[in-house]
Amino acid sequence: MKLDSAGLQVLSREECVRLLASRPIGRIVFTDRALPAVQPVNFCLDGEDIVIRTTVGSKLAAATRRTVVAFEVDEFDPAGRTGWSVTVVGHARAVEEPVEIERLAALPLAPWAPGSRDHFIAITTEQVSGRRLTQPG
Repeated sequence: MKLDSAGLQVLSREECVRLLASRPIGRIVFTDRALPAVQPVNFCLDGEDIVIRTTVGSKLAAATRRTVVAFEVDEFDPAGRTGWSVTVVGHARAVEEPVEIERLAALPLAPWAPGSRDHFIAITTEQVSGRRLTQPG
């Protein structure tokens, strides 16, 4: 088991992708008017791509057109002082091809927020890293 300088277990790419797929909510980090912004979103994986549904005119849709974003998913147990975190960095793009939109619409990705969410954003998983905190012993 590989440990980082803080003593956290370094997760493999495969483990990171498996953990990503295990959660329905993550946080996307993007730039909004030259400032960092973080927004919780529900998502699903399409292979290793992260897929999000939003509205065409949303701030998120405007800010993620052909830009580099970060995406983070985690789980922690405060009582047990254990947990894990996975971070992805990649290019986000608006999905515009009708065939791809139709395919993504069939994914198990129902929007949690009210209103129509028929605009798809896909994030290519270019860099992925993850850490796990376990109790010593």
